[in-house]
Amino acid sequence: MTAYTTVVVGTDGSDSSFRAVDRAAAVTADSGAQLVIVCAYYPASRGDVEKAQDVLRDEAYQVVGSAPAEDTLQSARDRAVKVGATNIETVAVVGEPVESLRKVVQERSADLLVVGNRGLNTLAGRILGSVPSEAARKSGVDVLIVHTT
Repeated sequence: MTAYTTVVVGTDGSDSSFRAVDRAAAVTADSGAQLVIVCAYYPASRGDVEKAQDVLRDEAYQVVGSAPAEDTLQSARDRAVKVGATNIETVAVVGEPVESLRKVVQERSADLLVVGNRGLNTLAGRILGSVPSEAARKSGVDVLIVHTT
């Protein structure tokens, strides 16, 4: 079996997704592969920004627009470096998580997608679908579902 050359991992800033980042980083550290860390987000509307500013004041930047995604990506990058990954790219993508991951996998010609298992065994996940199960069905590449819960 040949080693993976490009590994994509999705994160939303949760502890579960950061454990998936850790595993993906370990895979790339061992193989010398490129690690692409992806965070999907939806841009905030003007009304959402104003509401957040009213409630949160100076802290509003942390929950609106792309700032939370960029912060999440920086935290994920820091974790990946600690695990030993060296060739790291971060990508913030506007959109829904599964489609965003699929898009980045395709654009980067990735050969492995890593996701956490959060939502896989929940009732809502069984009825509505979860990011891990949808990603496994739609990605078109090998998928590593990391046991994180």
